[in-house]
Formats: sequence, C-alpha cells, structure tokens
Amino acid sequence: MMSKLFNLNTITIVAIALIYTGCKAQTQTPRTTSISNNTTVEAKVDSILNLMTLDEKIGQLNLPVSGDITTGQGKSSDVGKKIQNGLVGGMFNIKSVEKIKAVQKIAVEESRLKIPLLFGMDVIHGYETTFPIPLGLSSTWDMELIEKTARMAANEASADGINWTFSPMVDISRDPRWGRVSEGNGEDPYLGSRIAEAMVKGYQQNDLSANNTLMACVKHFALYGASEAGRDYNTVDMSKIRMFNEYMEPYKAAIDAGVGSVMASFNEIDGIPATGNKWLLTDLLRDDWGFDGFVVTDYTGIYEMMAHGMGNEEQVVSQALNAGIDMDMAGDSPAATAAFVKSLKTALDKNMVKIEDIDTAVRRMLTAKYQLGLFEDPYKYLDSDRAKNEVFTTENRAFARKVGAESTVLLKNQGDLLPLKKEGTIALIGPLANNAKNMAGTWSVATQQDKSNPFLAGLKTVVGDKAKILHAKGSNLDYDLELEKRATMFGKTIPRDGRSDKELLDEALNIADKADVIIAAIGESAEFSGESSSRTEIGIPQVQKDLLNALLKTGKPVVLVLFTGRPLELVEENENVPAILNVWFPGSEAGLAISDVLFGDVNPSGKLTATFPRSVGQIPIFYNHKNTGRPLMNEEGKFEKFRSNYIDERNEPLYPFGYGLSYTKYDYKNLKLSSDTIGTNGSIDVSVEVTNAGNYDGKEVVQLYIRDLVGSVTRPLKELKGFQKVYLKKGDTKTVTFKISVEDLKFYNSNLDFVAEPGKFHVFVGTDSTTKMMKEFQLTE
Repeated sequence: MMSKLFNLNTITIVAIALIYTGCKAQTQTPRTTSISNNTTVEAKVDSILNLMTLDEKIGQLNLPVSGDITTGQGKSSDVGKKIQNGLVGGMFNIKSVEKIKAVQKIAVEESRLKIPLLFGMDVIHGYETTFPIPLGLSSTWDMELIEKTARMAANEASADGINWTFSPMVDISRDPRWGRVSEGNGEDPYLGSRIAEAMVKGYQQNDLSANNTLMACVKHFALYGASEAGRDYNTVDMSKIRMFNEYMEPYKAAIDAGVGSVMASFNEIDGIPATGNKWLLTDLLRDDWGFDGFVVTDYTGIYEMMAHGMGNEEQVVSQALNAGIDMDMAGDSPAATAAFVKSLKTALDKNMVKIEDIDTAVRRMLTAKYQLGLFEDPYKYLDSDRAKNEVFTTENRAFARKVGAESTVLLKNQGDLLPLKKEGTIALIGPLANNAKNMAGTWSVATQQDKSNPFLAGLKTVVGDKAKILHAKGSNLDYDLELEKRATMFGKTIPRDGRSDKELLDEALNIADKADVIIAAIGESAEFSGESSSRTEIGIPQVQKDLLNALLKTGKPVVLVLFTGRPLELVEENENVPAILNVWFPGSEAGLAISDVLFGDVNPSGKLTATFPRSVGQIPIFYNHKNTGRPLMNEEGKFEKFRSNYIDERNEPLYPFGYGLSYTKYDYKNLKLSSDTIGTNGSIDVSVEVTNAGNYDGKEVVQLYIRDLVGSVTRPLKELKGFQKVYLKKGDTKTVTFKISVEDLKFYNSNLDFVAEPGKFHVFVGTDSTTKMMKEFQLTE
C-alpha cells in the first residue's frame, strides 16, 4: 500500500492476557505491555493481539450500525455495552463530532484494552457539501476536478469525526435498468480506472495519518454492475476472460493506488457469493494483486449467504472468514443472525475455522487503526472547531457550483436555442423545478437536503432583475402514487399536489402562455435511481411526458432540463424537443449550477460515460462491444435480413459513449502518428489539431480509441485508451498529443495471460466514440 505508516508515541496497555492453546483459552495474571516508537507496526499489533480474549478478537471484526443514518433494514441495539466489553471494531453512519466522541470515549476509556474504533460513512459524492452523483462526476472527464471533490469530501467528513469512507464505487455497468449505475462511473474500464485512482488519491492523499484524510474503500468487489436483468443483488455469471478484459481493471487501479480497504459485493461469481469466494478475496486480491489492507462485507453480506444456499450460520461465517473477509458489516443487526460476533466462536469450537485466521483478520483491523493514527490519538478527528469552520463553507459551495456545471451534458441544441438570454419572461415548469430535497441525488446521506439550492432559486439568482421568472409545478412526479412514494424515500419528498392532473396542467399552460421561453424541469427524482431502485422501463414518467408534450404544443421554444440518475430512453424527446440539457443531480448548488449553463456563463463540456439506448430492448448496450460474424453492413442502420440487427429497432444507441455537445464547434484535422510501427518495448505519439471554430470559449474532451484488428481471441470494435480535456478560446487551435505504448495494446488472452500480440491496429481520435478519423499502425515482433 502507498498509505503512510507513522511513528507512535509510547502507549501502555494494562490488560488481562489470555494465552491460547489450540482453540481453548486460559486466564493469566494481568501484565503490562509497553509499545515504543522504535518497534515495528507488526510488533505493536502483535503485542496487543497477545492480550486479547477470543471475544475481543471477534469484536474487532464487528461493524455494527447505529446512529442518525442507516442504509439497511436493521439497527443494532445495546451498542454502547458491546463497545465497553470490547465487542465492536468500528461503527458507521454516526454523524457529528459530539456523538462520535461520546462513542469513542467508551472504547478508549471504558473498555478493557482501550482499542479505538473506526468510524465509517457513505461519503459517496461529497459530505454536507454535495457534488453531482458519481455518474455525473464521471461526465466531467476531469481527473483533477474529481480528485479535488474527493479531497474536499475527506476534509469535511474528517472534520466531523469520520475516518473511513465506503467509496469509490467502481463497478462497470452496461445496464441502465440497474439503479446503482448512478453511483458508478459508467461503462468503460479505462476511464473507470482513471477515476478510481483519482478518488483514492483524493480521499487518502497518500497520508492516512493526517487528520483531514479518509481511508477509502473500493467497492463492490467484484462485478456487481453486471447483475442479471439489471436487478439489484442479483446473480452475475460471466467468463473470466470477460471479467479481466472488461470489469476488473478499475478495482485493480484502486488497489495499485493504495486503497486501504475493499468491500465485497452481494453477487455471486462462478456460483459462489463474493463474500465467501476465496478465489476472489485471497487468490486474486491478495496473492495476485498484492492487496494488504482489510476486506469488509457489504450490509449483512455474510447472513445473506444462507439465502444463496451456502449453508447454516456456522458454515457461512466460516466460509467468509476462510475466503478472506476481515470485518462483518451489520452482521449483528436484527436483520441478520449469522454474524462473526454470534457464530465465529462456535465455528472455532467445531474446527471450521482456525484461530490463526481470526488473528490474521484482527491484525489487519489493528494495522488500519495504526495507519489512521488512532492509537496515537483516538480523538484526532474530533475537533469541534474544524467541524464549525470547514464543513459546508462558502468556498466549498462555490466549488460544488462549478462541478455541477461541469458535469452537465448538452444532448441537443437545435437552432442554437441555448444559451438563453437573460431577458423577457421565462416559465420554469415541472415537478423538479422547486424542490431542494432531490437536488443532491441518491447516496447523499450526510447532505442537509433542505439547504440545497433548488432550481427556481438558482434561476432567479442568476437572472436577477434582467428577466421575469414564472413558475408552475405542472404535474406530480408520476400518475402512480405508490410508485411515487417508492421514488421519494429517505426524506427526499416531492409533496404531492392535492389538485387534479388537469388543474396542474391548466395552470402550467396558463403560465407558459405568458412566457417567451419555457424550461421544463422534469425526469427522475433522486431515489428513482440508486440502491434497490432498478427499473424495467427507463423513460420519463408518463405524467411528465404528457406535461412536456402539452408545453411543446404551445409553439413556444422549450428547453428540457433533465434530472436523471441513469441513461434514459429519450427517442420521443430527442425528436420533438429543440434543446435538452442533462443535469443528472448536480448537488448542493444545483439551481445555480444549472442556471450558469442555461445562460452561457458556463459552456457545457460534459460527455456521457454511459450509452443512452433507443429502446430497453437494446440493453445491455455499450460502445466497446465485439463484432459478429454477420455485422450490419450499412451505416444508415437499415434492416438487413440474416444480419445481426433488430426487426423493429436500429442497432445504434440514441446517444453514444463520449457524446456531449457544446455551445461552440470543434474541428479536428491533421491526425498524425510519429511512426507507423511500434516495437516490443516502444511507443508512438498520436497528434491531432483541434480548433474552436465557434463563437464561445469552451472545453473539449479529446478522446483516443484503438482497435486490435486481429487477435488470438475476438477483440472489441473500439477501446478508449486516452483522453484530454483542453480549453480553447474561440478561434484558437491546439495540437493535442497522446502516447501509445505496448502496455496500451495488451489484453487477457484465453489463458488469462496479459499480452500484446503483433499485428495491425487502428487508432481513432475525435469528439466521441463514433469518430471515424483514423490512422493505422503495426505492432512488430
């Protein structure tokens, strides 16, 4: 790991030491152990381990949940007594310095061995200052900016007592029906890997001993984004060659970046749940990849192995420990009955696990606490002045506003309707037009939702007195009240209007009639996506589509501001609405960020990291697919019998990976290679001239793709292998240069060897994954 290990002040632990013979423990007279600065961390850990009873060891592997926020269905009881008895290793989703200090005090002042607790939280896309959902963040294609969001989140969360975050989530997903696509970085392993690195660096800053960093936890290991049918917690089944070429790279990138912990996924792999999969958690993660941190389950993950059919309580607990699990999340909640803390001792008595394996897991947990500096100062994160002065500051909110604007993706702009002018009368209509609680999106557990900037307020602020703003709700979120309830959980309500659908629509049309331009703020609510929010239909809810169509019939120019946590099916909207701005869920400063883009104070530069299908029937759909033996031969997407296509739909997506418009126009020319061959250890430079040929300054994401034309196994049509986000003033030209090395040409073959095979390659450079600008080169022996 790259995590910094640090020297410690002398600490003294007075305890009753227990010495183990086989599986039995015998008491011994109390003794004092002193740990000095010149001993290794391993020696320090072992000196504590030698003092621990079996119950205390198992306690270090126990992560109960209790406090303000819970992410599962259970909530542990009598946690304070368990901490006092040394039966808890950490806690998660407690918020505030005062509450965390009170709990930590029990651990380090009232428990027998004074071992401090870890405090984790789902700090996913910001803390109280909330940034766009991760899918939106990925659309910035800006690694420096993404790293800074993680660094700012770490600073805020650590100021409030947190020292561990369950992020980054790096699961590749090609199925927008899966709700947690909102929490990831899209469909591409190369881009996902760069984001994984940036997030880990932002959280940890290569110095876990600093009190303004967090230990990161990469999740969900592994393949969770490939759940069958897009249904959460569902089965995953794929070949290992696909695993390694298309899904594993971002996890490996996080490991190589020094991530301190890993979370096991809910799904099975090769018929074995990830939580109990030794090949995954030991053979691959530790032996092959060299990971030396600790592995935590997802919420009640061990207990859930019984439903998978892995056996009874002792069997699944034993399987998890033997596979490589170190910490059991929420296993002692009322929702679970097979936690380490309940069943591991019984499993040990039955020789289903070894004491050496329990000790190994405990060592990993204690080592993490040393790395975080908790033995040196268990209260190091508990400075109330930091909490008052560094959380949700004016400076942080200004940055969130910038990031929100950078994440927006302009999907359509017919007739250059956008940017709007700050003049005349503007009608803002839609159920998401004036709702603060949904602006931060899903997985914003620390956000004070009421403090988020709603669209209407932001619009009025940015326009000032230059234009008149009219507002109407226009419709409820959905015709179906029960579905609406499921999509507005966790306090993210959109109060249902007591008026009839017709009354709401009539009011909206009356407002629209008075306006020069209409902004329709519609789409998903925050909890329409996220965990356990899978959908079979991924269009805009029908009541909102009806509202949008009625607004279009007025003949007034309509801008669709689309809120979504996933790619949506938007064929009808793309055909009929002149301008579509996809804003995802922009975070704390949503209203200001959206308005900055609408009026051209920020030129949109976001690019899609997940393909938008034309139809649900195309799913899974992604750009880096393989060819078939009978590919469609025409570029118009016309049906051809006995070719790989649909009878009732085109093959291509509505919006491809890498797509995103700007208020200006970028021209590409003079694609050049420094050489048409690469030797075994060589590289070539790829350069292209990019010109801002429009009327606005802007940022363009220049994307480089390759295709391996012949391989020992079939290869994708295109693979992203480089990108640069460049700023160009109007009229300016820049030469953008990429370097392609042999490492960029490697893939896993049928033997799972990572190889680059000699032969011809195509390199493409352009504004999205459909680019046709191409050169050819050869990899020689």
